[in-house]
Amino acid sequence: MKGSPLQWRNVRLVPILHNRLEFAVEVRRQFHAYRPDAVAVEYPRTLEPKILQGIERLPLLSVVHYEESDGTFTYLLLEPTDGQVEAVRSALSRKIPVYFVDRDTEGYLLDRTPMPDPYAVKRLGHEAYCRAYWRIHRDGQRGREDLLRENTMAHHLQILSAEYDRVLFVGGLYHLPGLLRALERPQPRVIGRTRRPHVGLAHLHQDSSRELTTEMPYLAARYEQARDRGTWHTLDRLRIHLELINEARKNHLKKNREELTRTQMRILHRFARNYALLTGNLVPSFYQLVVAARGAADDNFAYEVWDLGSTYPWQTEAPGLPVLRLRGEDLFLDQKRIRFHRRLTTLRRRLVPVPVRKRKRERRPGEWKAGFKGAAICSYPPEDVAVEGYGDYLKKRAMEIKNEENSRVEPFTCSMLDGIDVRQTLRDWILGRKVYVREERPLRGKVGSVVVIFDPDKPGPDGKECFPWLVTWLGEHDQESDMAFYSTPAGEVMAGPGISRCRYGGFMLTYPPKRVYDIWRDPFFDIARNKPERLLMAALDYSLEKHVVYVAPEPPSGWCRSMAARLGKQIIYLPVGVFSPVTRNRIRLFHVLDGHHVRRYARDYLS
Repeated sequence: MKGSPLQWRNVRLVPILHNRLEFAVEVRRQFHAYRPDAVAVEYPRTLEPKILQGIERLPLLSVVHYEESDGTFTYLLLEPTDGQVEAVRSALSRKIPVYFVDRDTEGYLLDRTPMPDPYAVKRLGHEAYCRAYWRIHRDGQRGREDLLRENTMAHHLQILSAEYDRVLFVGGLYHLPGLLRALERPQPRVIGRTRRPHVGLAHLHQDSSRELTTEMPYLAARYEQARDRGTWHTLDRLRIHLELINEARKNHLKKNREELTRTQMRILHRFARNYALLTGNLVPSFYQLVVAARGAADDNFAYEVWDLGSTYPWQTEAPGLPVLRLRGEDLFLDQKRIRFHRRLTTLRRRLVPVPVRKRKRERRPGEWKAGFKGAAICSYPPEDVAVEGYGDYLKKRAMEIKNEENSRVEPFTCSMLDGIDVRQTLRDWILGRKVYVREERPLRGKVGSVVVIFDPDKPGPDGKECFPWLVTWLGEHDQESDMAFYSTPAGEVMAGPGISRCRYGGFMLTYPPKRVYDIWRDPFFDIARNKPERLLMAALDYSLEKHVVYVAPEPPSGWCRSMAARLGKQIIYLPVGVFSPVTRNRIRLFHVLDGHHVRRYARDYLS
């Protein structure tokens, strides 16, 4: 073979990895640069009418399907990021003839040859990528079906070469070495199937597009948008991933009122990069991005990444075709195997379960929000248990810290007091000093109320508050505390029908229950200058015990300490930063149910 391995006579060869963004961009670039008179693609002629019909429907997703002679169902998903699809679309838009030159083959085994990350094409260039593959695999052994297919393609390309001045061929990179060998000698027509009955075309259901597309739907949508605007040559997978994370971050802030820190973002990107390198890739996959989002933040942020990344915006209520709905679990149905047409399993990683909780979705946007009345709201019991448990933990932790502060360590003289202080004794042992003993001075009294401030919610320059909803809830039984809190409004973010997701700015717990009047309307607390002060004043007033635990970013004001002294109470202040941020974020999120009847099915949406 002489010359470039990507050119044979007047035929420009554009080898691709199927359904990969970088190769679709390269096909479009070479189409505009080469200006072919005819385009040939690695599709069998028996599927030509349905494939052309499906490609003309883009950006709507279509599936060509048929049943093989052994009962195997075969599905060919037409994705906008596939190089062959792009070649056909470009040719149709310029009214250039398109030829399907592959052989119709049944039972063809998937290509399991390991391939470098397609992102290398963006950095190294398409020709260098293909040359490297050709040098390694040009003498490789070919199977019988591969030889038949490559000879068929070579036969058609030799005919097209004689009929047209410039021919552009787009096909799988795996067939490049065998195709070049076949083109070196005249090829007779290969006997094969010329007609296939009962070939169908269906519209892919929106839910199926989340699981079955090779590329992330968000990535495919960005390619489709850039293609329309003529900016396809600027696409970069890493930049698109960054845009996805930033959009998901904004959605997370809007829905959960939690802004992710720069440290969390740095951890996310480092985790995703290292995960990709461990699997032999340059750029993380969609699955790896979701895992990294969950590790750097929580399940809620991971869900936002998955929900945004798996959304393909072009859908229709009346597709004009039968709607096909498939799931990743449907690879085997009724003891019959389903084959996805020429999938590269080395690149097919999206059938792994995404590590976020699957959530039921609205039938139409805004359906759940419109149905939320808020006339008889109640809480979700499992979250009540979690909050009560967290309050008990804070009480015990506060007493332990204060008891530790009240203990006294002194050199041993005549009394062992409460025992030897081993830490101080060992610290000074090398200096030959005395043995130290500890005197415990337990804190008198118990903790009656707990106040937790996550966000002081200081009004911005426009006077707007992030947590404007002010509520006082009474305990439903003698195992629950009375509670007052401020949070995001109920009915703003929905997790299910009659289920609103909210986020605490701060709350107060006091026991025993059924004693607290609405503190937000009680004029006795109007002297408070902000919400944290009002909660702390109410905790001091309603506490039946001497101590009140106050967990907040800043210490209590002098006014509150004076009020505590007048009431004979003591405030135990603990900085909120000393407690686990993971636990805090889990406690901050809660759900408001639109009536007690919602509790019967709430776990279907929240568990």
